[in-house]
Amino acid sequence: MLGKLILLFTIIPIVELFLLFKIAEITSGLTTILLVILTGILGAYLAKSEGRLILMRIKTDLNRGQMPANELINGLCVLVGGALLLTPGIITDIIGFSLVIPLTRMAFKRYIKAKFSEKIRSGQVNFYYRDDD
Repeated sequence: MLGKLILLFTIIPIVELFLLFKIAEITSGLTTILLVILTGILGAYLAKSEGRLILMRIKTDLNRGQMPANELINGLCVLVGGALLLTPGIITDIIGFSLVIPLTRMAFKRYIKAKFSEKIRSGQVNFYYRDDD
């Protein structure tokens, strides 16, 4: 796990910098900076609006007495996607937009649900319920 994190935090930024320099070569430095700023602003706006919708759906589920499992996964995806969109880079922007936009978020949700199910079946995750009533 530590090895994966080291790769994630060293190789991805290097690749991102390389791509940004290539874009600056093709267009201009100013265009590249504007692209980074624009995706950050657009990403923050999308994450905020999607986050509000998800919070409303969570409240609706809770008011019905239902556990908002799907909406919690949606919220996790939007939170991570928003953070990636605020991070300068092309790869992080693509993944970030994919997590924030509902249509493309479905693939990530399926993957997350499958991972949770796998870990629960294998006994790696335990859930405890405490009823305070």
